[in-house]
Amino acid sequence: MFVDEAGFYLLPAIVRSYAPIGETPVLRVPLTWDHLSVISAVTPAGDLYLMMQEHAFKGPAIVRFLKHLLRHLPGKLLVIWDGLPAHHGTAVREFLAQGGAQRLHLERLPGYAPDLNPDEGIWAYLKRVELRNVCCRDLTHLRHELRKAVARLRHKTGVIQACFSHALGDQFNDLCSAQ
Repeated sequence: MFVDEAGFYLLPAIVRSYAPIGETPVLRVPLTWDHLSVISAVTPAGDLYLMMQEHAFKGPAIVRFLKHLLRHLPGKLLVIWDGLPAHHGTAVREFLAQGGAQRLHLERLPGYAPDLNPDEGIWAYLKRVELRNVCCRDLTHLRHELRKAVARLRHKTGVIQACFSHALGDQFNDLCSAQ
């Protein structure tokens, strides 16, 4: 599975929309940089696991997410993620040393190729399709809208698999045929 983090802001992702001729659509939102930090994992089968919070993900929160994955997925897990310092920080190393490494193997994507992570496509889809032009009053409202968007996306396994296919190309087809 591939793991990545992203931020979802109260400011909407503005996407072209339709309006009657001569009536320019107007989005009214509070001007703030308040946001939710989100971490997710996607699998080639089209599964999506997600956790959100109001502050950046650091070591303990990343360990909490890894434990969440271990609770919900059987067998050994291969996690492929970027080089965020928290991914190889003290909290994660301690978690692996205390038994997490029995079922969990972590691999780092090369820093020059973030586009190889299918999770980047998931973020783009959520922001530009599911949450396009959505104006939220506050973080509670944003959390609610994001949960609804994720629930819709979880039913679209084809979209998630397309993110894999786009990021990995022929390697994804080889991965699917090996399963």
